[in-house]
Amino acid sequence: MAHALTRRRLLLAGAGTAAVAVVGGLTTRELSRPRPGPVPAPPDAPAGDERLIQIRSAARGREVDFWTAVPEGYGDGRGLPICLVLHGASATPRDFGRLGLARFLTDAVRRGAPPFVLAAATGGRLSWRRSGDDDMQRMVREEVPTWCARRGFDVDRTAVWGWSMGGFGALLLAETYPGWLHAVAAFSPAVRPGDAVFAGAARLRGTPVGLWCGRQDNFLRDVRALARALPEPPVRAAWADGRHNFAYWGTVIPDAFALLGAALSPPRP
Repeated sequence: MAHALTRRRLLLAGAGTAAVAVVGGLTTRELSRPRPGPVPAPPDAPAGDERLIQIRSAARGREVDFWTAVPEGYGDGRGLPICLVLHGASATPRDFGRLGLARFLTDAVRRGAPPFVLAAATGGRLSWRRSGDDDMQRMVREEVPTWCARRGFDVDRTAVWGWSMGGFGALLLAETYPGWLHAVAAFSPAVRPGDAVFAGAARLRGTPVGLWCGRQDNFLRDVRALARALPEPPVRAAWADGRHNFAYWGTVIPDAFALLGAALSPPRP
């Protein structure tokens, strides 16, 4: 119910469509490293304040990479809401510079999306679920918001975006903590009928969900089945030509960022 106005704004939004620094004395890390696979062509827009550091995660029992991006023109992002980013199996925050995610963010804001920041930490290859003492979901729910609060971001306005394994994780996160997230954007989530996401779909009531999947993606049938299984219709469900890679996902980032920005913007008086 708390998202009623947001869902309306999201539906309207969906109809339209590096600087590296040291934070808290932690070591600056390389922003990207070569990885195989097609990458999207980033828009002709600059990255704003983009940082990649290494930080200790108690929930994971190890150091992880923590990446943030602020749209150009918004300084260090203080006071801006947050979109958590859950990566898939083939990319981690170290790859986000190569993928141009910070440039996509600036471009979206320049095209009219309300500003927000992106924040991500390194997960494993287990769909963002706990495995023994390695609790990636707790890291995202408890630790990443704490790290963001230290930067002055608005942790009371949070959404999540993920692709493939990260799309599964984003949906599962929203189901595990119903009412916490302002929106979920999932690209080609690695779901199938009978899994944890389908089992918990009823808990997504009140949370705006956007789903995108390429027509040539092997997950298409299951993602469309999930769209039908949701307790409310998704605010965006798009099935354009594309496969399970960033060559396709890059084409739908602008649509998703418009929706996320609308969900995270404060309601008009």
